[in-house]
Amino acid sequence: MSGEQKITSLQNPRAKDVVKLGRRPHRDETGLLLVEGYRELRRALENHWRPAALFYCPELYLGHHEPELVESCRQAGAELFECAEPVFRKMAYRDRPEGLLATGPQIRWKLADLPLDAPAPLIVVAESIEKPGNLGTLLRSADAAGANAVLVCDPTTDINNPNVVRASIGTLFSLPVVEAAPEAALAWLRARGIRVLAATPHAEQEYTRADMTGGTAIVVGSEQYGLKPFWMEHADLKVRIPMLGQADSLNVSAAATLLLFEAVRQRREKRNHEIH
Repeated sequence: MSGEQKITSLQNPRAKDVVKLGRRPHRDETGLLLVEGYRELRRALENHWRPAALFYCPELYLGHHEPELVESCRQAGAELFECAEPVFRKMAYRDRPEGLLATGPQIRWKLADLPLDAPAPLIVVAESIEKPGNLGTLLRSADAAGANAVLVCDPTTDINNPNVVRASIGTLFSLPVVEAAPEAALAWLRARGIRVLAATPHAEQEYTRADMTGGTAIVVGSEQYGLKPFWMEHADLKVRIPMLGQADSLNVSAAATLLLFEAVRQRREKRNHEIH
């Protein structure tokens, strides 16, 4: 597919701007984020994200459906730029680029804007997650478990980091993700009757024995230090994941996944019991 414009020089100002978006100060200054890859871009479009610009390189396509996605971006209002392969590789943040890279508005939910009509909301609170890949993987698990929202407290990584988008496989666009102060997040949860479940290796109760069938906020902490005292002091439930080897804790995204799908298991079991 021919683009409206072509970029063949590494010195092109548009190409240089895309490279700068790999750094948070430029993302925040422009209000833009980067979405690279077929699956990520398709999921973003399916969830009504509107790209401002699309940079594509047919020589790097992995399949046959990319032209259709390029056309979808055009119809969504994106400005199209066909790029020479060296230019695209310079802009891409992946080691093996797939020939699709879009820029568009950052994800900026607010607590007050969260839609919450579920009778028993399932929320994840992620505190001080240090690595973009872990935050993205956590979002992917939250989406898979049907969570209603993810609240990111005391963030040490930007939710609009390209590697968050990548690790989430685009699920950053499929569920509300809010940055909020811990006090504001707790007040929001309390106002809606959502119980706070804190995961800590020091709890006596194993996670499978905690009732997660009602409104529940699963709180997980940083990879290095765990949860801060604030959440431990205000938790309604404290649970641990049994560790039978030498490691004393799991990766934060792995721990969140276990807790989320335990909630899924309990809720499905409760529904099946009510039906029969």
